[in-house]
Amino acid sequence: MPSLRQLRSVVAVYEEGAFTRAAQRENATQSGISQHVSAIEGELGTALFERRSDGVLPTAAGRLFYRHALAALRAIDVGVAEVQTAAGGVAGDVRVGLMPTFTRAALASAVERFLHTHPLVRLEVIEGYSGALSDMVRTGALDFAIVPGGGDLAGLAAAPLSEDSEMLLSNPKRGLAHLRPVCLADLGPLKVVVPGKTNVRRSKLESYFATHGVQVARLLEMDSMFGTLELVARSDWVTVLPGIICVADADGTQRRVNPLANPPLRSEFVVIERARHPASPAARAFLETLRDEIFQLMSDFSARTMTPAE
Repeated sequence: MPSLRQLRSVVAVYEEGAFTRAAQRENATQSGISQHVSAIEGELGTALFERRSDGVLPTAAGRLFYRHALAALRAIDVGVAEVQTAAGGVAGDVRVGLMPTFTRAALASAVERFLHTHPLVRLEVIEGYSGALSDMVRTGALDFAIVPGGGDLAGLAAAPLSEDSEMLLSNPKRGLAHLRPVCLADLGPLKVVVPGKTNVRRSKLESYFATHGVQVARLLEMDSMFGTLELVARSDWVTVLPGIICVADADGTQRRVNPLANPPLRSEFVVIERARHPASPAARAFLETLRDEIFQLMSDFSARTMTPAE
C-alpha cells in the first residue's frame, strides 16, 4: 500500500510536470521524489510517467492514479480539518479572491456578518479578475476565489456557486425603460465597454454579439469595473455585466439596467481552490456566509427585473 509521502510525490510530479519542481514544492530531494514514484510504479507494475529531457508526461495509468491519489489526500485533509474544528472552533487566517462583480454588492454585508459571528478569524480579501485570481489560488496565496465558469482549471478544484442573468447598463439619456428586458440587436450600433482578453467573459460577450446580430460601432477594452461604471454614467458608452453587480443601480438614477432578451445571456460562477488542498474550515465558513448573501441579493434583484417599475 503506498504511503502518504509516496502519494504526495506522485501528485506533485503530475502537477509540476518535472521531478525538480516537484522536489522544490515538497521540500525534498529530486532523488527522493524519484524513489517514491518508482516504488509505486514497481508496486503497480506499470509506469506512471514518461521521462523526457524536458520533464515528464503522465501515462494513461498515471492520469488514472493521479485522480485517485488526489481524492485520497483531500479526504485526509478534510478529516483533519473537521476534527480540528470540532476541538477548537473556527479560527485562523483566511485569504479569498473576489472579482469586482461581487465586491461591489455582496462583500461588505457578508464581511460584517461573518466577523461578528467568527471574531477569531483574520480575514483578507483580494480583488482581481479571473486569470490573476486563478493563479493566486494555484500558488496557495488564496484559500479560494470566485471566478466565471469555463476558465482554465488546471491544478484546481471547482464547485458551482451561482448563475446570473447578464444586464445592459446605459446612460439614462439613452431613454431605455429601467429594468425592462431589451434585445441588443434592436438597439442599433453600440459603443460597448468590454473586459480584457484574459477575462473569461470577454470571449463569451463577443460570441454573443456575433451570433445574435448585435451591431457594435466600437469596442473599448477596460479592466476597471468602477472606471467602466463611471464611463457609462457619463457618456453614450454601454456595457454588459452580471445582475449581481447591478444591484447598486436598482434605482436607475445614474445608470439604467436592462436584462438581455431574445435571447437572454446567462453567466455561471464557480468557487475554485487548490485541487490538492481543500480550504480550511474558517475559509469554508466565510464562503457559506458569502454564498448566502449573494443568493439573497440575486433573488431580490431578479424579482425586480421580472416585475419592472412602470
